[in-house]
Amino acid sequence: MSKSNKAQLRHLSREIALQIIYQIDMRPDSSIEEAISNYPFEGVESPVKEYSIELLRGIDDSFEELNDMLRENIIGWRPERMVAVDKAAITLAMYEGFLSKKVPIAIAISEAVELAKAYGTSDSGRFVNGVLGRMSRDNGDLNDNKTK
Repeated sequence: MSKSNKAQLRHLSREIALQIIYQIDMRPDSSIEEAISNYPFEGVESPVKEYSIELLRGIDDSFEELNDMLRENIIGWRPERMVAVDKAAITLAMYEGFLSKKVPIAIAISEAVELAKAYGTSDSGRFVNGVLGRMSRDNGDLNDNKTK
């Protein structure tokens, strides 16, 4: 599999994960497993489905830690007042880049910004970039991790 093709598959996985995180944010009474089982995965390539589920389960397992990280890094905002797509994109990047270190932080940030621009408001890209960029600078992590 070429690097470009792998990047495209990972992007699709992140898109699905973002949609499911958003769904759970809108319906907090549903579990991650319910949300995954309700997602229409028909026609989705196996690696895309597998990686999106891996991300979602990791986020679910790290929920409290991710929530604490979010609260510490959004100055002047409460998570419950954030645009749901922005919160989902930031959460995804925090898990993938900062906690699990599945990808370099710069890639996690770039992907989150792209997803926020595609699905959020006209200010979402700047907001997501600002929060994650500050986290990266504050933690000195911008170039500290490598792709697994």
